[in-house]
Amino acid sequence: MTSQTILLVEDNPDDEALTMRAFEKSDIRNEIVVLRDGAEALAYLFPGDGDGDGDGDGAPRPALILLDLNLPKVGGLEVLRRMRTDERTRLIPVVVLTSSKLDEDILDSYRSGANAYVRKPVRFSDFADAVRALGVFWLRLNEPAPSRGPESD
Repeated sequence: MTSQTILLVEDNPDDEALTMRAFEKSDIRNEIVVLRDGAEALAYLFPGDGDGDGDGDGAPRPALILLDLNLPKVGGLEVLRRMRTDERTRLIPVVVLTSSKLDEDILDSYRSGANAYVRKPVRFSDFADAVRALGVFWLRLNEPAPSRGPESD
């Protein structure tokens, strides 16, 4: 069964606080794990295998990942590319949540396997609406891909 954990990969403390406040305001009570750089995200997704190329067992499976693009150590696009090349993380929904308005970033995100691209609105009320919509769609309406493992038929 898929966990209902949300993974927020965000290096800006102000954006993190706004996102957490928006989840709270939207009555989204899922566990939210916050990581502050791409290297932390890879270590979380591939425990014991920080580069995403080995066979780390027991990697957590969040229901949704909100991923910023401009991250220290390992950029968001590189995290996304590594996730999409690994069977364990290939099907986890990833929403790029960023302030970038560059067409190149949008294209690169989708080409790398993003499920959605959302610009961080400037006004909090707009941001809260965007977070609420993301939560409703990805956590309540969307039917996730079934896990493939020994317990699956």
